[in-house]
Amino acid sequence: MAKKKSDSAMTDAGGAAKPYVVLARKYRPQSFEDLIGQEAMVTTLRNAFASGRIAQAYMLTGVRGVGKTTTARIIARALNYETDTVSAPTCDMDGPGRHCIEIMESRHPDVVEMDAASNTGVDNIRELIESARYKPLVARFKVFIIDEVHMLSKGAFNALLKTLEEPPEHVKFIFATTEIRKVPVTVLSRCQRFDLRRVDVPELAEHFRKIAANENANASEDALTLISRAAGGSVRDGLSLLDQAIAMGQGEVTTESVRAMLGLADRGRIFDLLEHVFRGDAKAALAGLDALHHDGAEPGQVISDLAEAVHAATRCKTVGTEAGGEALSAEEKRRAEALGTRLSMPLLARAWQMLLKGWEETGRAPNPRAAAEMVLIRLAHTADLPSPDELIRALGGGEALSTGGARPAARENADTGNLPLNRAGAAPLASSASDEDTAADDFADEDYEWESGETAEGEDAPQVQLPNPRSFAELVALVGERRDAKLKVHLEDHVSLVKFDANAGSIDLFLLPGAPPQIANELREKLIAWTQRRWVVMLSKEAGERAIGEVRREREAAELEALKSHPAVKAVLDEFPDAKIAEVRPLIAPAKDETGTG
Repeated sequence: MAKKKSDSAMTDAGGAAKPYVVLARKYRPQSFEDLIGQEAMVTTLRNAFASGRIAQAYMLTGVRGVGKTTTARIIARALNYETDTVSAPTCDMDGPGRHCIEIMESRHPDVVEMDAASNTGVDNIRELIESARYKPLVARFKVFIIDEVHMLSKGAFNALLKTLEEPPEHVKFIFATTEIRKVPVTVLSRCQRFDLRRVDVPELAEHFRKIAANENANASEDALTLISRAAGGSVRDGLSLLDQAIAMGQGEVTTESVRAMLGLADRGRIFDLLEHVFRGDAKAALAGLDALHHDGAEPGQVISDLAEAVHAATRCKTVGTEAGGEALSAEEKRRAEALGTRLSMPLLARAWQMLLKGWEETGRAPNPRAAAEMVLIRLAHTADLPSPDELIRALGGGEALSTGGARPAARENADTGNLPLNRAGAAPLASSASDEDTAADDFADEDYEWESGETAEGEDAPQVQLPNPRSFAELVALVGERRDAKLKVHLEDHVSLVKFDANAGSIDLFLLPGAPPQIANELREKLIAWTQRRWVVMLSKEAGERAIGEVRREREAAELEALKSHPAVKAVLDEFPDAKIAEVRPLIAPAKDETGTG
């Protein structure tokens, strides 16, 4: 829907005061020129009417409030437009025609509007088909407008098919629906379909500015932008919000009043909160959340606003401030651009993922405020974590990583107001979405060097240091020596080795069916405790070598078959047909004495 004009020109003049009409009805479009945001449909219909290529049925689909029913009435008006000088269907309607007022007010005898939600059965369609046989009373065409057509029953759709495909020459059908997928394809194939799109925020804001001026209301640009963004592309929703805002402020529509009406947190405070988080200052972030909650902001809405701020910063970083911040106020553009400039793209992507997951958790949690606080704490403590690719580069170059300076750096940055920097002097990188959870799990608790006599669990008593495994086979043997049978079975049969670097302490595994998802963390923690050195265990997206258990079993089976062909063994098996080789044990060479004679 869109540019909407007052319909006072199409109402009967009278001296009596009229009852108040809400803005969504008062500024309902009356012609194709009044529609905004639907240029493709208007152009198609204009050309079709001009060339006489008028279809027998139209299907209008789109979200709520974009003008489906209004467009249907405008099409019906264009089909029956008639003046002293116009006697054919036309989209150029200069002023009301003989039938226009009755059609737009839904009271014309030849334009029948039916709500399919309350007229769903075959009997209702049968009455419509029976009515279609008769010529229109006064207009050029008899037009049937069926709203929410997807609500018709299967039988009703089937009853309509024949008439819809070959209607009388004086009959036109116009359907409107928000659920186009529920309409049978047999019906869609008989109609010309138009998808009415959502109206963009800048276009909505400009439209609302004109209406506010017509209503003698003072509305700020930022307030209209807020209303347009909250409307979600729906003109009717936006006009209802504008109507409410004008009433709330008694003709003054300000940003503060709109935020209070919508329950939105102040965007400037949202960006302040986001910067606290990216500095790793969890204390300041929690204080900011408490202040917003005290002022009436819902925890879930705060997390949602944080995600929108991250998205705005990412868009500004990707496509530029003007293209990326078209739905933002001038101050929001400035803050989003500054944030996007200082943060790396992987870090912004990771923050988006965590906020999106946190928003879902906040909605499900019994205490939404506690859930929102945990989201902020997680974000603050992962703000300066190194990314997997950064770790791999460092480990490949022999550089030892520790957060002996990383965490204090975060605290120092919280005091100085600067965002955390990585070793290269840039904002810390973050992994792709698929690696983020692994990275957070791998390094959230272990990202520091072990002090002398201190174990992974922080115990003071030293443990016996075992030799470092030099291959994956030695690693599995070490697990067996530690009598961890469950982990040994998983390593033998349920993982595929992608890479094993003993010098760097790096292991890449691919999980096979049956492997527990936490095996990487479990293996890393146990290796650190057993060998007293750092190990990095990561999960790969691509399979590597075959499982060592499968290879061993195949080798043993091949050895067994070879053994069966040995003459001595074959003779025994021939003599005793029921005998089977149960196990093959390697012979241990006898020890030799000092003389070498054994």
